[in-house]
Amino acid sequence: MSHTATPIAGRHPHEAAAQRGASVGTLLVLLTGIFITTLDFFIVNVAIPDIQTSLGAGATAIQWVVAGFGLALGGGLITGGRLGDLFGRRRMYATGLAAFTVASLACGLAPTPGALIAARAAQGIAAAMLMPQVLGIINGAFTGADRARAFTAYGLTMGFGGVFGQLIGGALIQADILGSGWRSIFLINVPIGAVTLALVRRTVPATPAGRGTRLDLTGTALVTLGLIALVLPLIEGRRLGWPAWTWSSFAASAVLLAGFALWQRRLARRGGAPVIAPALFKERAFTVGIGLALAYQLAMASFFLYLALYLQQGRGLTALQSGLLFTALGAGYFAASTRATAVAARIGRQVLALGAVVQAVGCLLLIDGVDHIGVTGNVGWLVPGLVLAGAGMGLVLAPMSATVLAGVSERHAASAAGVMSTFQQVGGAIGVALVGIVFYAALSGHPLPADVAGAFKAGLLPIIGFCAVTAVLAQFLPRLTRR
Repeated sequence: MSHTATPIAGRHPHEAAAQRGASVGTLLVLLTGIFITTLDFFIVNVAIPDIQTSLGAGATAIQWVVAGFGLALGGGLITGGRLGDLFGRRRMYATGLAAFTVASLACGLAPTPGALIAARAAQGIAAAMLMPQVLGIINGAFTGADRARAFTAYGLTMGFGGVFGQLIGGALIQADILGSGWRSIFLINVPIGAVTLALVRRTVPATPAGRGTRLDLTGTALVTLGLIALVLPLIEGRRLGWPAWTWSSFAASAVLLAGFALWQRRLARRGGAPVIAPALFKERAFTVGIGLALAYQLAMASFFLYLALYLQQGRGLTALQSGLLFTALGAGYFAASTRATAVAARIGRQVLALGAVVQAVGCLLLIDGVDHIGVTGNVGWLVPGLVLAGAGMGLVLAPMSATVLAGVSERHAASAAGVMSTFQQVGGAIGVALVGIVFYAALSGHPLPADVAGAFKAGLLPIIGFCAVTAVLAQFLPRLTRR
């Protein structure tokens, strides 16, 4: 459940005509793309046990199914935004939507775990082409109150996809449409994507291609390879006993990421367009903000994945029953997120610390709830912890972008938003790997119910730690914020 902050393009002088072509249909077409890409990040969690059974996927494979999507999305967001500037936002939105639809079909037809992982990575790349265009188109196509309503609808759509992804996935798997089982959570995107794609040209105003936009392909390659070299041993190392190549991969990651930083400085000095402008790091709000976003997202994707595994493999719930239990989390999220802006207006940066602490307390209640379930067998003991954890998420995610970016100078705000989105997605992928090390180490060999319960409790401990780090980092954000 991540409110991705993508860069908002400035108003182009030729976009006045485009504004007159905007309509409710424009917004519906754009939000459909955002909904299915957000949904697919979360919907897969309740399908993981069925995927394991159907494809014979092991623990590392299912981690890659989740982390591969996040890595590909995070690595491509900024480049995707620049492709929109270069070739036109409507064209890139349609291209991303078409690619996502095809990748979803490949996911639904995947015969092996490797094929599914590759298709999930393709989904992430496609989403990176699609997502940055939406806010840019909204910003140019709507004005005044219509624009404010469109941005609100955008946030609600992402929240809805995150909160109800597990429930929708459970319902689709339970329905078992034409015997498709878990594959339906991907195949459902095909007709939705095809219909939406057919409406793009009719409803979305065209935006002109930009001039002078450049792509930093070298920087993109360095940072992507560096992140893969980091996540690969984190996911594979525990299973293999941490052989020498895993440590070599960590070292290669450090070299690649250092090379990326040096290349960004060199490119900036030459007047180029680096992926991350080095000047951003001179702003405290940015450096602290991306650290905070990274730390918090370490907890998010891993929380949803390992909770779903506990509910289905540890408690024997069906995908639908698991999805229904997730609605307790959603209730807390929506209740808090609707008040988060007002709370942030009163206590500023401390709203992020408050939300992180509330989520940590919710996780502590979940640990206690798991113990009670072991005695009573009643999964209702999880509800208080889920509600509180969801409330914490709402207090952090809803105001995070605005709170952090308020302290960034206006000339860097759009770039900072794009980089923060990237760190959020990458943080989710790394979190799945880090918490996975703890979770699977706690299993005694076979995923018996008692083992999974203990593994879930163990996995909640680093998540609580990530929330604590988030609360501490919030103290270093600038006190005085400006809109």
